[in-house]
Amino acid sequence: MTKAELIGKVAADAKISKAAAAKALGSFIDAVKASLKKGEKVTLIGFGSFSVSQRKARQGRNPQTGKAIKIPAKKVPKFAAGKVFKEAVKK
Repeated sequence: MTKAELIGKVAADAKISKAAAAKALGSFIDAVKASLKKGEKVTLIGFGSFSVSQRKARQGRNPQTGKAIKIPAKKVPKFAAGKVFKEAVKK
């Protein structure tokens, strides 16, 4: 499902315009980004949790040359599906 298809589905289910659904989805995405940037965890009961994970610096290899390279530490977003969500997908 694409973002446009999701907006269409939300608009139809909520009986609102696609513009309003797009604005609501955009606001949700922006709120999650802002919270994660502050280091906060976002938990949606019945769906899952968004959090930030820290990856350590490590050695890697350039696949073309085989030369060792240093990969710096970084923060990455992480999503963990909730139990109810996992069960719904399983069926």
